[in-house]
Amino acid sequence: MRSIDLTAVSWRKSSYSNQDGGACVEISDDFAAAIPVRDSKVPHGSILVFSTAGWASFVAALKDGQLRG
Repeated sequence: MRSIDLTAVSWRKSSYSNQDGGACVEISDDFAAAIPVRDSKVPHGSILVFSTAGWASFVAALKDGQLRG
């Protein structure tokens, strides 16, 4: 995947994130082929970038309960 500029993206908190400030994941919908993901508690920290297909598979597996321990 080529490099993308993440300096001006819009972030939204996951609807599954804890309202008390814990387990907060934010994603950006600003790109057609990639989904940037970050920890909202560390907004200037690392950002992971997933392909849209990879992110969709991950979310589907979570919803289906396949990734629970």
